[in-house]
Amino acid sequence: MLTTPDDQLRAAITPTPNFLRKRALIDKLARCILFAAAAVSVFVTIGIVYILVSESLFFFDNVSLKEFLTSTTWTPLFAVPSFGIWPLLSGTLTVSAIALSIAIPLGLLLAIYMSEYAPPKVRESVKPVLEMLEGVPTIVYGYFALMMVTPLLQTFIPGLPGFNMLSPGIVMGIMILPYTTSLSEDAMRAVPRELREGAYALGYSRFYTAIKVVIPAAISGITAAFILAMSRAVGETMVVAIAAGQMANFTFNPMEGAATITTFIVQVSLGDVRHGSIGYQSIFAVGLVLFLMTLMFNVIGFLLRRRYRLAY
Repeated sequence: MLTTPDDQLRAAITPTPNFLRKRALIDKLARCILFAAAAVSVFVTIGIVYILVSESLFFFDNVSLKEFLTSTTWTPLFAVPSFGIWPLLSGTLTVSAIALSIAIPLGLLLAIYMSEYAPPKVRESVKPVLEMLEGVPTIVYGYFALMMVTPLLQTFIPGLPGFNMLSPGIVMGIMILPYTTSLSEDAMRAVPRELREGAYALGYSRFYTAIKVVIPAAISGITAAFILAMSRAVGETMVVAIAAGQMANFTFNPMEGAATITTFIVQVSLGDVRHGSIGYQSIFAVGLVLFLMTLMFNVIGFLLRRRYRLAY
C-alpha cells in the first residue's frame, strides 16, 4: 500500500511491463523499417551497376576497348560504325564546365550574402524564389536556351550557330544555381554563432570572417552542394538535347554544336534502333562512363573534404 507522496509519485512514473513490451516492439519495428529503407538504396545502386556492367560487357565483346577510349569518331548507328567515346565526352565536359563556372562562384557569393549579410526579410524572399527554379521543367530551360539565349548571344557573337554549347551551358548554370546556393547557405548558417563572434572580437571584417571562418567550418556541406551541382550538370538531358544539337562532334569549342552522353542515350532510346543490336548496347557503355564520371566527382569531393578538415 502506498503511504507517502514519494511512493505514489514513484509508482506513477515507473513504466509497467506492458508499456515496456510495447516500446521494445515499436523500437524494433522502427529499426527494421529504417534498415529496409537503407537496404533499398543499396540494392538499387547494386542493380544499376549490375545492369550497366552486364550490358556493357556484350558491347565490349564486339568493340575493342582501345577503339572506345582512343577514337575521336562516334557513329554507332551508321552503316560503317565507329565507337570512339571522345566526341560525347568533349560535349559533356564542355557544357558542364560552362555551367559550373557560372553556378559555383555565383552560388557561393549568393550563399555568403544570404548567410552573412541579408536581413531576414530579404533572405525569406530570395531563397524561395531561387528554390522555385528547381521546379521548372528542364524542357522549358531547353527552349529558353534555344529561343531566347541563343539569339541574344548571336547579337554579340556574329556567326554563332543556332546549335552551340555556350547557350545550354549558361542556362544550365542558372538551372543548377539553387543547388549550390541553397545547400551552401544552409551549411553556412549551421556554423555556430560563437565562431563568428570570436572572429569579430579579433577584429575580422564580416567578409573575412565568412571566407576564413565560416566557409572552412561549413566545407563539408558546401562540397556536397558542389558535387550535387556537378552531377546534375553532367546528367542533364533536355537542355543540351534541344539547344546543343545531336551531332557527335569532337570539339571543346563552346561556339560549336555537339552531342553529350545523355543526348545520345535519348536519341537511341526513342525506339528507332533495334533492341539488342550493337547500336542499342552502346547506350549502356556510355551510361557506364557517365556513372563512373559521377562516381569520380563524389570521390574527389570526399578527398577534398577530408583534406580540408585535416588542414583546419
